[in-house]
Amino acid sequence: MSQGVTPPLDEATIAELRELMGRYPQARSALLPMLHLVQSVQGSVTSEGVETCAELLGLTTAEVSGVATFYTMYTRRTMGTHHVGVCTNTLCAVMGGDAIFERLSDHLDVGNDETTADGQVTLERFECIAACDYAPVLTVNWEFLDRQTPESAVDLVDRLRAGEPVQASRGATITSWRDAERVLAGFEDGRADEGPSAGDASLAGLRIAQERGWSAPPIGGTGGSAGDPTAHSKEAAEAEADTRRAEDETVAEESGADVKGGGSSDD
Repeated sequence: MSQGVTPPLDEATIAELRELMGRYPQARSALLPMLHLVQSVQGSVTSEGVETCAELLGLTTAEVSGVATFYTMYTRRTMGTHHVGVCTNTLCAVMGGDAIFERLSDHLDVGNDETTADGQVTLERFECIAACDYAPVLTVNWEFLDRQTPESAVDLVDRLRAGEPVQASRGATITSWRDAERVLAGFEDGRADEGPSAGDASLAGLRIAQERGWSAPPIGGTGGSAGDPTAHSKEAAEAEADTRRAEDETVAEESGADVKGGGSSDD
C-alpha cells in the first residue's frame, strides 16, 4: 500500500494486537511487535496506534511514545512502499557508501529520511547494518543488497518503482516495507527459507576450519586439540584467572602502590 489516507486500526488488527499480547508472560512485553504491526497497517506509528497500544496494555501514551521514539526502526512519518537504507559507516563509506547515498539522493530528489513524491521510496542514511564483509551495502525493507555501486543502486530503485521483482543478495524476494513490518511483528509470510541466508565472505572462516580439521571445543570439555598443552577446561581457566588476579594484587601491595589512585604509600 502506498502513501495516501491512513487506514484505521480495524477489529482484525485489534484482534492481532491482542494475540501478540497473549504470547508473553507479561502483556507489556508485546509492545515492540505491536508497534511493528501498527506500522504494517498504517505506515508509521500513528497517534491512534500509540493510544490503542497504551489502552490495550494499560500503559500511558507517554510510555508508549517513549518506546516508539527511542528505537530507530519505528517512524512517526508515513513510509514509502519501499524503505532503502544506505550504510555510510566507516567501511561502507570508504568503499563507496557516501557516493551511493548522494547519487540516490540526487536521483530520487529526496534527502535523508524523506519519501519520493510518488510515495514509492523512503531513503535513509544508516550508521551500520552489520555487513562489513559485503561493503558497500544497502537494505530494502530490511533485506540486504551487497557490494553496491552508485549505478547498481540507481538501477535497483528504478526497478522497485517500476514494480519489477528484486531478489535480495542474502534473503527473500523484496515485497514491501509494510509486509516486512508484519513479519517483524511476528506473523510469518512463509518465505523465511527463500534465497540464500549466508554468502561466501561470511562462510570463509568455516571453509578454512573444515579444510584444516579445526573444530570448536565440546561444551563442558577441554579446548584445543588432543595433547595440546595450552588446552584448558573451564574450571582450570577460571582458577588460573583467580591465581593471576591474586598475584597482581600481591605485587601491588609489595610495591607500595596505591592501586586506586596510583600514588605511593608514603604520600
